[in-house]
Amino acid sequence: MNLKPEHINSKRMLIKVKGKGKKDRYTLLSKRLLVELRSYYRKYRPKTYLFPSSFGKKKDQPLSYNTIRFVYEDARRTAGVNRGAGIHTLRHSFATHLLEAGYDIRKIQVLMGHTKLTTTMIYLHVSRETLSKILSPLDLIDNKHAKKEDSNDGPNHKT
Repeated sequence: MNLKPEHINSKRMLIKVKGKGKKDRYTLLSKRLLVELRSYYRKYRPKTYLFPSSFGKKKDQPLSYNTIRFVYEDARRTAGVNRGAGIHTLRHSFATHLLEAGYDIRKIQVLMGHTKLTTTMIYLHVSRETLSKILSPLDLIDNKHAKKEDSNDGPNHKT
């Protein structure tokens, strides 16, 4: 995790992320996370990386993927969560929750850093419960207040 203090943009509430292929993108910074990050920063005063390794030769280097994976798996087990093995689950959950909250898939694509929309759609497993809450467009019509077509208004009306 190569996150540096300068990657946190608290004015725009965004985090700069270095993705695959050295592609930079931005993702959301929640207000709650910003409070935690500020508290962490004041306490530990990290130099280069927000979350540096604490091991001798690797001091002031970013945490390794294996360390991050270990922390994730430990937290998952401690919380009693049996599903979601693998840190990539967090990414999938992020995209799925945004979709289920009603965010546009194109915006999710940008946040995920995907070039192709089809790649984003692979992540987005929509629950049956969510699908059952969608109203048919026919059910959205308010028959009581629908205006009757005014015959004097049509395109064939002669003035």
